Amino acid sequence: MSALLEVANLKKYFPVRGGLLNQRLVDFRAVDDVSFALQHGKTLGLVGESGSGKTTIGKCILRLLEPTAGSIRYAGADITHIKARDLRRLRSEIQMIYQAPAASLNGRMTVGQIIGEPLWIHERLKGDAARERVLELMQVVGLKEEHYYRYPHEFSGGQQQRIGIARALAVQPRLLVLDEPTSALDVSVQAQILNLLQDLQDRFDLTYLFISHDLGVVRYMCDEVALLYLGKIVEVAATDVIFEQPKHPYTQALISAIPEPDPDMQREEIILTGDLTLAAGSGCPFAPRCHAQKLDECETLPPPLLAIELRHQVACHLHRELA
Repeated sequence: MSALLEVANLKKYFPVRGGLLNQRLVDFRAVDDVSFALQHGKTLGLVGESGSGKTTIGKCILRLLEPTAGSIRYAGADITHIKARDLRRLRSEIQMIYQAPAASLNGRMTVGQIIGEPLWIHERLKGDAARERVLELMQVVGLKEEHYYRYPHEFSGGQQQRIGIARALAVQPRLLVLDEPTSALDVSVQAQILNLLQDLQDRFDLTYLFISHDLGVVRYMCDEVALLYLGKIVEVAATDVIFEQPKHPYTQALISAIPEPDPDMQREEIILTGDLTLAAGSGCPFAPRCHAQKLDECETLPPPLLAIELRHQVACHLHRELA
């Protein structure tokens, strides 16, 4: 089965400027040679600390940012440098759910207008036909007809996110990029939104790229997980493999920090020292913070992402003998 989304060697660099003439001093490598595939109907989680490049990858896929290098293929077609006139069709098939629902909604528009706007832009649908479709979408996401004429500020955070989800569904997309969709919500509301997203995936045969730093949420939502560190994928595998047999020291540290609900179970937490912005020169980017017994190559050679088992890849010199 071919992948719905294929990302190969994706790079996104931002110039860092300074000096009297505002010269380009260096490039900040937000995304650095990232590759992955997402199968139709599945959910892939992109996980990492803030600043690891998760959201930048999502924006490159949506073509909100122009990639520096690499390729992005959607449904078999190369969309890396798709022309502006073709973006409207693409955006009807790939939609995004944002982290801060209130900030993603136009406060001067009613719920009916917010959800109905994509219908007008992509289908030229208006009047009673548009209203009927909007009401159907509102019902699907758990909103009531009485909410049609209300404004975003009149709703709770969870309801605002439901409005954003309905807006994304209006154009009948195939792929949704979910950028921390529940991180700004209360825990009880998070569960409701996650359950809604799972129900919608089954109902509309959707494919999700799920961006998050919350491993508990990722374990619940995702079929496969890719761990990012300083713009690079350091480990990718099926979700159960990642949580039961993590290989990369970074993955091990993140999983060790997950709270254990059973007080009788003891788990030794791995404390990461240093800062995410630390770099290791030409070596492994994680080397300055790594708790494992390092090799000489860790300081001098960047580890390639290699398959150590079927559909389990790790970028770590400590596991190269398994590849």
